[in-house]
Amino acid sequence: MDKIKVLMVDDESRMRKLVSDFLTRKNYEVIEAGDGEEAIDKFYADKDISLVILDVMMPKMDGWETCRQIRRDSKVPIIMLTAKGEERDELQGFDCGADEYIAKPFSPKILTARVDALVRRVYSMDSSECTEIGGIEIDKAAHIVRVDGQEIDLSYKEFELLTYFVENKGIALSREKILNNVWNYDYFGDARTIDTHVKKLRKKMGEKGDYIKTIWGMGYKFEI
Repeated sequence: MDKIKVLMVDDESRMRKLVSDFLTRKNYEVIEAGDGEEAIDKFYADKDISLVILDVMMPKMDGWETCRQIRRDSKVPIIMLTAKGEERDELQGFDCGADEYIAKPFSPKILTARVDALVRRVYSMDSSECTEIGGIEIDKAAHIVRVDGQEIDLSYKEFELLTYFVENKGIALSREKILNNVWNYDYFGDARTIDTHVKKLRKKMGEKGDYIKTIWGMGYKFEI
């Protein structure tokens, strides 16, 4: 099997080398870029890039705009890195279509674990599985969701979240359980990650977004 390609984007060469060294040890192939414009050029030049690690504060084009441009054509998983820890910055990252958000300073081992988790979920999808329920069609092979026959544009993490809800329809799911199963790592934060993604998912699903019920004080339940 060919090595999985990861695009590492950061204007600090030391940070790029640190992350690259850790990922290379885990048998990833790392492509480096020093700013957003270079990242866009390299991303579109190589169709085999499976994941993007993206710093926020960069010259020429910041991480948020770079994320938006990639999201116009690709659902590749994106991990955002930033020195900022404020809630509004994290929410802006998710709003751009990022799947993960890690504040600096961080442990390279934790970052590598999150890369592993995202990649495992991408490659573990059953390519033959297609689910239809209540006017919602989920095609795992094509990574497509249709609502009443119309395709809707979901990020990788939104797709995973909806799939998890549908597979557990009628079951009340705590935020902790959702994080452990959809994000696939122990999450030491608060619930805003889940709530932000659910809000965006509901909006994209239109009337069908009402299928995702809020269980106050606990989490969510998918129910038709």
